[in-house]
Amino acid sequence: MKQSLSALLSEALRQRPDLTLVKVADGAKDNWTYLANELPEGHEVVDFYHAAEHLKKAFDLSYGENSNKSREKFITYRHILKEEPEGVEKVIKALAYQHKRHPRRSKLKTELEYFRSNRTRMNYAEHLSHNLPIGSGVIEATCKTLVTQRMKCSGMRWRHPGGQGILTARSLIQSGMFDNGWKLLAVTYCAKVTKVGMDNVIPFPMQKGDLEL
Repeated sequence: MKQSLSALLSEALRQRPDLTLVKVADGAKDNWTYLANELPEGHEVVDFYHAAEHLKKAFDLSYGENSNKSREKFITYRHILKEEPEGVEKVIKALAYQHKRHPRRSKLKTELEYFRSNRTRMNYAEHLSHNLPIGSGVIEATCKTLVTQRMKCSGMRWRHPGGQGILTARSLIQSGMFDNGWKLLAVTYCAKVTKVGMDNVIPFPMQKGDLEL
């Protein structure tokens, strides 16, 4: 999948070198290792809504899950993180203070380190000022329409070959690339068929009530 994505992006950027490349993902290290190695150019952005989930968890750990104080702090710092220049630094400062107050809460430290390790990918106000995306919601919605709505209907079970075939064809259709993609698929699945001579065909006698096709 990564090789296919890299090839597709390379071709798109070759055709449109004027495009701005923005790499949006959650905080998983594997995502950023791949993106840095395969696509070293462009902007790196941690999906804002994933970051907000971590922020909510941090304040829940500080003030109690879903407490009024937690919700109040979350709303305030979510706005700061998204709208204010270097908002992530203010978030880190606030969480560092909470960790100092509660040094034994290891999960709170984990949330603090999440923001520290991704601080260069959380310049949301700057990206928004340049009309650049800060969320991966469009891609997640694509996963729903591409995969979930087709593959997870009641009673469906898939083996790898059949499921992959459906997803390949569906992705080509939804991306508007079916004609070009089918040319490649047709070559792969072409097989020589020998036409049977009529002399070798034995007709089956029709019985009353048979459906003639």
